[in-house]
Amino acid sequence: MASLQEIRSRFPALERRVNSQSVAYFDGPGGTQVPQAVVDAVADYLLHHNANAHWAYPTSEETDFVIAQGRAALADFLNASASEIAFGANMTTLTFHLARAIGRRLGPGDEIVVTELDHHANVAPWQALVVERGVTLQTVAVRPESGELDWADLASKINRRTKVVAIGAASNALGTINDVAAAAALAHEVGALIFVDAVHYAPHRLVDVRAWDCDFLACSAYKFYGPHVGVLFGKNDLLQSLDLPKLEPAPNTTPERIETGTQNHEGIAGAAAAVDFLASLAVGPTRRARLTSVFDSFHDSGATLIGHLWQELSAIPMVQLFGPDPTTLRTPTISFSIRGIPARDVSRKLAEKGLFVSHGNFYAKTLFERIGQSRDGLVRVGCACYTEPREIARLIEVVREICG
Repeated sequence: MASLQEIRSRFPALERRVNSQSVAYFDGPGGTQVPQAVVDAVADYLLHHNANAHWAYPTSEETDFVIAQGRAALADFLNASASEIAFGANMTTLTFHLARAIGRRLGPGDEIVVTELDHHANVAPWQALVVERGVTLQTVAVRPESGELDWADLASKINRRTKVVAIGAASNALGTINDVAAAAALAHEVGALIFVDAVHYAPHRLVDVRAWDCDFLACSAYKFYGPHVGVLFGKNDLLQSLDLPKLEPAPNTTPERIETGTQNHEGIAGAAAAVDFLASLAVGPTRRARLTSVFDSFHDSGATLIGHLWQELSAIPMVQLFGPDPTTLRTPTISFSIRGIPARDVSRKLAEKGLFVSHGNFYAKTLFERIGQSRDGLVRVGCACYTEPREIARLIEVVREICG
């Protein structure tokens, strides 16, 4: 496994300084920095291979190859087949598109299950079907004190009328990790489909669509060191059977039939490069094996960093932490508030010290209503593969200063 310093040397953004201090990027849950290899892949495509697809001249054929390589890389990343990988603008757009296709089969009496824990990109597309198709939306409660789903409530909401269960693999706001395989089993027991939002999970734990037995899953490359492009997995037979809104002349074979218009080819090249960057950090016989080693290491280092941060922040009287504690399986992302100081102001004070964090409700609107933080939101700190212990120490020190 590559050392932390080797990893950090791949990221030009880490050279940035604020007020003579190096910048510590804790904003990864909103989008990670990118290694030089990803930038090079994007530039190489645009400078040397730029064309539209499926035509009989070299740059077009090279574009076809870039797209095929992108599907293969993301298939390894998710433990899928290349024919089950589609690309789009982002997870939100892909989810709206998928929901409309699934919704064409639904009507009054059908039910869709969503959760209070999720980013609204995994709520609003299904919510739209209430108006468009007359379906009923069932919402699973979150436990405010722990930031975890009420699994008894989830089980009670799934029944023979359920057609889709939409669940997040991990909360982008609190770091909570959900048992996707268990949710999939509950869905399939009643003949329902399961859709998984893995946007926040994918940078921290290696996704396995086969082990989870999910029907559809979406994530975004810019959360795992790539460019802004969305990725959708769907089981082959389901992708082929969807009643998709599409242009009649467009390809009708899997997975292209779910992709509308000309794709972001340079983004696909960059997404594949992000997967290859991650795989390059370890040794192993296959790309998937290397990714497994890398993500095991990420989990261990992230747990150490977030455990220390949680312990130190919880000792500051003015700080209130939210979500599951570090003894629980979680991502290295925590959210907190400082009594009497709005989250935006805390974020600005940290930024002045070269500590970049995000603030607000992170599009988990319902969750923030349930935990009583809908007005000012929270400060969110996320660790990435380039986060080092001394950056955590700097953050703790500055939070103490802010608290006086």
